[in-house]
Amino acid sequence: MRLLRQLDQWLLPPLGRVLHRLGRGAARLRVLYVLAFLSVGAVLLTAVWTAAGHRPAGDPTVGDTVRVGVVQGQSIPAYVAASRTELASMVAAPPTGAEETYALVTLRAYLAPNRLTPVLGGVAVSQVYARVPLPDTQTEIVRIPAYRVPADVEAGMDAVATRKEQEAADYRRLAAKLPGQTEAEGELRTRYAGNAEVAAKEATAYREHCSCVYGAVVRATPAALDQIATRPEVRAVDPAPEVRRLDRAVFLPPLPEQDGLAKPPADGVSSAPVGSPTPEAPSDGPGNAPAPLPSTPEPDLTPDVQSTQSVSPAPRG
Repeated sequence: MRLLRQLDQWLLPPLGRVLHRLGRGAARLRVLYVLAFLSVGAVLLTAVWTAAGHRPAGDPTVGDTVRVGVVQGQSIPAYVAASRTELASMVAAPPTGAEETYALVTLRAYLAPNRLTPVLGGVAVSQVYARVPLPDTQTEIVRIPAYRVPADVEAGMDAVATRKEQEAADYRRLAAKLPGQTEAEGELRTRYAGNAEVAAKEATAYREHCSCVYGAVVRATPAALDQIATRPEVRAVDPAPEVRRLDRAVFLPPLPEQDGLAKPPADGVSSAPVGSPTPEAPSDGPGNAPAPLPSTPEPDLTPDVQSTQSVSPAPRG
């Protein structure tokens, strides 16, 4: 508006003098048409210029998701080798402008919380990934924020144990409601009973602070990450300098028992998937939609960052 007032002050006095000289003839009318057209054009150009000059910058990272880890069907040995090569390059020529970088640490075996300190000592830890490694069973992957190791990991496991105990009780309640008089009811009752058994085993394991952690997200200098990579418990350290915000990144560490292609573990214990049995129960697992008939979690496939305690990450790409 200030600019338009200035235009009025500059243009209107000389234009008034011109119109006064022209009188009331046809020339005066043509000049008025031209002035009206120019005035409208000036207003439009001023509005566009003002909007462009005051457009908010916004967050340049909105919509950008960085994926770190392995994808279904990817070669795990090739991933480990590529991670070593990238880390070696960063140690030889550290990235400018950022002394520290996020990295995904993959472990060779499942570890208990009290065994993480010697492995991850000396670097800042952001979160860990865990699952109960029951034989031939797809169990839920949980993500536990862990800035203090092992205290935060143990507290996170206690919270997951409480949820799993409630989940097992909900499955038993659903199973008890089915009389099992038809074949469909019998199958559903068997599935609920199987899911209750798995959830109960998960609850017991987490309550005992089980050897369930197999990956961690850390932040450190390339030299410190290189030291982590030399420890015998560590399978790979995958540096991710492109990660700027953890809420814009998903991580997928390969499971310790897999040494070929990345894939979900076999599920031979029950034909039933493990999931959240009721709408009231939290949806914390990868692919676990709260529903009477739970859905199958896929521990290393579908991204689903829904809470502070669970995630199903996707690969970087």
